[in-house]
Amino acid sequence: MGLAQYSVIPVDGEWGVLHDGNLNGGYATKEAAFESAAAAASLAIREGHEVHVSVPAREEGEAALTHRAW
Repeated sequence: MGLAQYSVIPVDGEWGVLHDGNLNGGYATKEAAFESAAAAASLAIREGHEVHVSVPAREEGEAALTHRAW
């Protein structure tokens, strides 16, 4: 089977998930974007794919579960 990659990335003051060149955005928190990516990754695992999920580390001044401090 193939490789399914999900990357949580900042998008215009919010968070998004990049997968296969498509960006799903509008998540208020990094954690919300991760949960969306994890749900999609779970389906990919069931289909037999190798899965990679990446989430950037917290930056200086960024709260753990709130909006990104730009």
